[in-house]
Amino acid sequence: MTADSTETSGPLTGPAGPPRKSPLPFPPPRTAADPGAARRRPRRGPSVRAALVSDCLAMTAALTLVASETTTLPPTALAAGLLAVLALNRQAGLYRSRPSPSGLDEVPALFASAALAWAVTAALAASADPEHAMALPALLSLLTLHTVLATAGRSATYRLRRVRGRRRPRSTLIVGLGPTSRTLAAALLARPEYAMRPVGLVACGPGEQHVGEPPRLPVLRTSEDVTRAVIQNSVRDAVLTRPPAGPELAALVDHLASLGCAVWCVGGPQLPAARPAGQLWGFACSRILPPPARTPAHTGKRAFDMASSGLALLLLSPLLALCALAVRLSDGPGVLFRQERVGRDGRPFTVLKFRTLRPTDPYEAATRWSVADDRRMSAVGHWMRRTSLDELPQLWNVLRGDMSLVGPRPERPFFVARFSEVHPHYGARHRMPVGITGLAQVHGLRGDTSIEDRARFDNHYIDTWSPWLDMSILLRTVGSVFRQGGS
Repeated sequence: MTADSTETSGPLTGPAGPPRKSPLPFPPPRTAADPGAARRRPRRGPSVRAALVSDCLAMTAALTLVASETTTLPPTALAAGLLAVLALNRQAGLYRSRPSPSGLDEVPALFASAALAWAVTAALAASADPEHAMALPALLSLLTLHTVLATAGRSATYRLRRVRGRRRPRSTLIVGLGPTSRTLAAALLARPEYAMRPVGLVACGPGEQHVGEPPRLPVLRTSEDVTRAVIQNSVRDAVLTRPPAGPELAALVDHLASLGCAVWCVGGPQLPAARPAGQLWGFACSRILPPPARTPAHTGKRAFDMASSGLALLLLSPLLALCALAVRLSDGPGVLFRQERVGRDGRPFTVLKFRTLRPTDPYEAATRWSVADDRRMSAVGHWMRRTSLDELPQLWNVLRGDMSLVGPRPERPFFVARFSEVHPHYGARHRMPVGITGLAQVHGLRGDTSIEDRARFDNHYIDTWSPWLDMSILLRTVGSVFRQGGS
């Protein structure tokens, strides 16, 4: 376990000045405990359903024309192969709604899914009964014909979608008041084939002002304005012109999703918030809500977190009691330190730590950077920070689901807003649950170290995540703790 920013110390870059209390124009994100936490998830688009039907028809036609003449695969194997193709297509993202889809762009993914599914199905059928083996020429013919038919069906589906979109474009909100927002709004108004008709611009914060010429679309600044616009115009889509970093923009995204809008994000050549799924007049565009379905590996990560944190809390309970007693005797009442941090998707939560230093006031705790060399810290506080024992209560955050054992370290809202303005890819760290330790920390990036380097390591961890990567980070963290590598 490692530590980075903490309760209090000298300012990060000059005096912070008095806190700015600008109320959020949108309600904060709902938590699972809230009665109204359930979102109205956007419905699956007609073109997505049509693509699913098209794939089923293409595979059925291919089997009818090829497999029935060249093989005697049992009906159960044929059904299993068809289901496997559909499952692999879904895993490849071929049933996700996206702007300006093209059938030709999907040929490699369609062929790969069909090849993997039918190769495995044919091999299993041949091992169970050699008489039902599918010859290689028949298998190649099946794959080729299926790919051609599926591509043709999807191309026809997407063409019908573009025709329908020209006639009945969906009302859309553009989030942001900058030049990108105006360029995107003008492009969507001039090109109805994208099936999005901008009806308003949404300010990202209470103080955001338009740059350049006055916008021709109405500007929405409060949650009431957004709600009224969504209801009156039957808004179906919202397009962000920058990644959803910071609590204000995260609250806006959550509010739009709760109203049933499909939320997209456009960016430049690289879109850090998610893998680009399409384009809007040259702008890389990705769907950011609803969040992608959890894979079995991610489900396993959460199960491992729950089991490991629960077992660790049980086994380490004597050590936790001793640490609490040492803090109580050394620094007085208030053994635990509670602080608001920003977690996955920009949602705030309360992190727990053993208190190693008592801040002067809540503002100091929220806006001051490091306590590593603070003379007010007791010998017990120095020892606990050097051994990272002050981080042990965060196992309870892991068990609750606020954090993971491994992930980007959570930061305070004050610094999240500041770092998001300075480092463009900082907000992309919130794509995964935050962790007690992470890839940046095991590379020595803790305490008063480069924020740009941390963000780069954190995003690399998210992009290359695997269960073994988590395990290797945990092993390296244990080694650093025994070497007293805390901050």
